[in-house]
Amino acid sequence: MKKRFGRMKICSCAVVALLLLCGLGAWAQGQAGSAAATTTPATTTPAMDVPLDVKAANPPSTEDLAKGDPEGTKTGTVNDIVVSDTKKGLTLADVVNQVGQNRIGINFTWTLICGFLVMFMQAGFAIVETGLCRAKNANHTMMMNFMVYGFGLFAFWVCGFAIQMGGGAPYSTLGGASSLNSEHVISFLGKNWGVFGTHGFFLSGATYDVGVMVMFLFQMVFMDTALTIVTGSCAERWKYIAFAVSSVFMGALTYPLFANWAWGGGWLSQLGSNFGLGHGYADFAGSGVVHSVGGVTALALAMIIGPRIGKYNRNGTPNAMPGHDIVIVLTGCFILAFGWFGFNPGSTLGASGNGALRISSIAVNTMLAGCTGSFGAILYMWMRYGKPDASMSGNGLLAGLVAITAPSGFVNSVSSAIIGLIAGVLVCVSVELVERKLKIDDPVGAISVHGANGIWGVISVGLFADGASNYGGSWNGVNGSVRGLFYGDPGQLVAQLIGVGTLIGFVFSLSYVAGWIMDVIIGQRVSAADELEGLDIPEMGALCYPEFVLKPEMVTRAVEATSQIKSGFRIAQETA
Repeated sequence: MKKRFGRMKICSCAVVALLLLCGLGAWAQGQAGSAAATTTPATTTPAMDVPLDVKAANPPSTEDLAKGDPEGTKTGTVNDIVVSDTKKGLTLADVVNQVGQNRIGINFTWTLICGFLVMFMQAGFAIVETGLCRAKNANHTMMMNFMVYGFGLFAFWVCGFAIQMGGGAPYSTLGGASSLNSEHVISFLGKNWGVFGTHGFFLSGATYDVGVMVMFLFQMVFMDTALTIVTGSCAERWKYIAFAVSSVFMGALTYPLFANWAWGGGWLSQLGSNFGLGHGYADFAGSGVVHSVGGVTALALAMIIGPRIGKYNRNGTPNAMPGHDIVIVLTGCFILAFGWFGFNPGSTLGASGNGALRISSIAVNTMLAGCTGSFGAILYMWMRYGKPDASMSGNGLLAGLVAITAPSGFVNSVSSAIIGLIAGVLVCVSVELVERKLKIDDPVGAISVHGANGIWGVISVGLFADGASNYGGSWNGVNGSVRGLFYGDPGQLVAQLIGVGTLIGFVFSLSYVAGWIMDVIIGQRVSAADELEGLDIPEMGALCYPEFVLKPEMVTRAVEATSQIKSGFRIAQETA
């Protein structure tokens, strides 16, 4: 036991040290200026007509743009304004700059508040998963959901954010931060394709910038959502040390790589500009990038770890292993639904300019899909089994929300209701398929809720995107609005399908190989004795519900006390 524990500590320290060394090396390389920028920096000009007596002088140099803005005094201003009116007092240039900063300030505030809402979703995930598990594992399940935030944040800060967003084009709504401007590209078929970013390690150097900090916080809580999905599928038999290492690996590499290809200027987003496939892979808020990445990773690790003891009979039929508290499960679903109003509308990255006023439509689409998802699930279970199922109703709500995450910024309300309704039925069918046909034990249904419905959400963009949304005149560098098959652009559906195939192939392969190697080195699964006892004591050292446990010595004392009471009662009667 001591040798195994020592090996676990060595492995954990090695992973942390490797991440720090990689990040420090990349940071030093960036400081030396050896990383060449491959995207064109952009500056933000306030949405205000400049009078004839105000004109912009020579634009700032690339060196100036690469310095970052840690104080926030330059972000949102018009650079190098020359004003012909030299009277003392407030100049027209001052007004222009102040309006620009106020506008960016609104967008900062909106994006940060939405990020805070998404962070609070962690509480919803935690109690949903804990409630769907048995009481003897409640402490262990809650602690996985609690610490995945810290493990993921550390890995994302060291290198994950740089890999994901280090080569992304500047977002004008957040001030046009140009320090994230270095993408490693490869040439293929005469085109350049982005693979991963190289700026932003440790948020140091030029990325010490107020706009970059907003982007980091918002992207970090999205990454954390993907990581916490995995804890549900592997609950009740996953070693805590294996969970910790897996979370760091996913936050440092698995999630950032695919997120770069979709959101950070990578090759999937370039399918439109390079090959004419619609607007390239379009995933507005992360049905694929966040939820399917988490769901597919959960599938790979659940296959490696295997089912819980007692889940399947010898003939392969599954046994129900109900959770201990449906009340906190449904409460958690409401918390998640509330947090989703930050998840989807917040992905406009602003409430001013470039189509940001679509936040109202996005919020309504989100609400409708969640509602119809719950309807679809409860009707399916009622018709198939004769009674509505509370846990599946909650999962139906989440399935609808997952499915609408990718198309929420591109579709109308009718399409949103349809997407959610299909998601509610799909999650029920998928849960049965995963449990009965694939023989994969998923205690909370995360593979179906997030994996299957994340894929459905990505595909639905290629079907239902109506072309009514125009975010700054283009999406992924392609002029015009995103349209799906039903609105005249079959190329968009092809781009979505390529994205789905890439996601499944890459994420599953990397997660399975990494999980298998980890299983060989430190082991993924707890011992049978620990699993039967419950993981609270063996893994955490404390029970979540200690008052529910009756220890043998307590039974002995209770019997002795009862005997003494009876003896005393008889003596009292005889004396009387």
